[in-house]
Amino acid sequence: MMMGRKKKSIIRLTLSYILLGLIALTVFYPTLWILMSSIRPGTSIFSDTLIPRNPTLEHYVNLFTSEQFMYGQWYLNTLKVAICTTIIALCLVITTAYALSRFRFRGRKTVLSTILVLGMFPGFMSIIAIYILLNQLNLLDSHLALILVYSAGAPLGVFLVKGFFDTIPKSLEEAARIDGASHWTIFTKIMLPVSKPMITYVALTTFVGPWVDFILARMVLRTKENWTLAVGLWDMVANNSSSSFTMFAAGSVLIAVPITLLFLFLQRFLVEGLTAGASKG
Repeated sequence: MMMGRKKKSIIRLTLSYILLGLIALTVFYPTLWILMSSIRPGTSIFSDTLIPRNPTLEHYVNLFTSEQFMYGQWYLNTLKVAICTTIIALCLVITTAYALSRFRFRGRKTVLSTILVLGMFPGFMSIIAIYILLNQLNLLDSHLALILVYSAGAPLGVFLVKGFFDTIPKSLEEAARIDGASHWTIFTKIMLPVSKPMITYVALTTFVGPWVDFILARMVLRTKENWTLAVGLWDMVANNSSSSFTMFAAGSVLIAVPITLLFLFLQRFLVEGLTAGASKG
């Protein structure tokens, strides 16, 4: 009887490892193919071998030296939009969630219901209205338009942060009020340090959104100098006169660098926030 159970456990464990291996293969193989394509000579992304026979870094150099493409400018444009959006969105989301979690005021439930309903609709449904509004405000072909639209859509995910604030014991605030602390002091000195894991998550997801977005950026930005990375890389392979698939692969690899570094940097704060206790004893 014991041998039968042990055999079934071994079979189940083996099947689990096989399934995890297949999932890992489907995830990492395309990434590895793009990485190898970025160092493959020529312009074609097709090859009969995974590892190129004569690897080269010329595509990475051409990204920043080619007169046809403005990859360096696109990189700076995307970085500017993503950073500004992250800062503004964090301020909007955290303050809105704190107010909805800790204060009771008239219309609070209506605000929550409105945010919930609006969050059910995909953002691209309002793209025509956004285009008309930006056109009337003379904001088309500007990075400010992207920052405003991205930041305005961020508070729709306020429920996640509000739920985290609801789990923080109110005894911390009550003790601070006894010591004479104001609402702003409680918010900055108590709520924000304790909420470090959630702030980290919101910062990561908010940064990634503008960094990889194509639809809105393609609609708003018209001149080549103002393009973001998604629009610029699309142009590399969309034009009939340009089919630089290997350079496209090199540009895609460089896109992942800031996101990876940001995750590695914020991961330390995420672990610290998860393990740190909010109250003693």
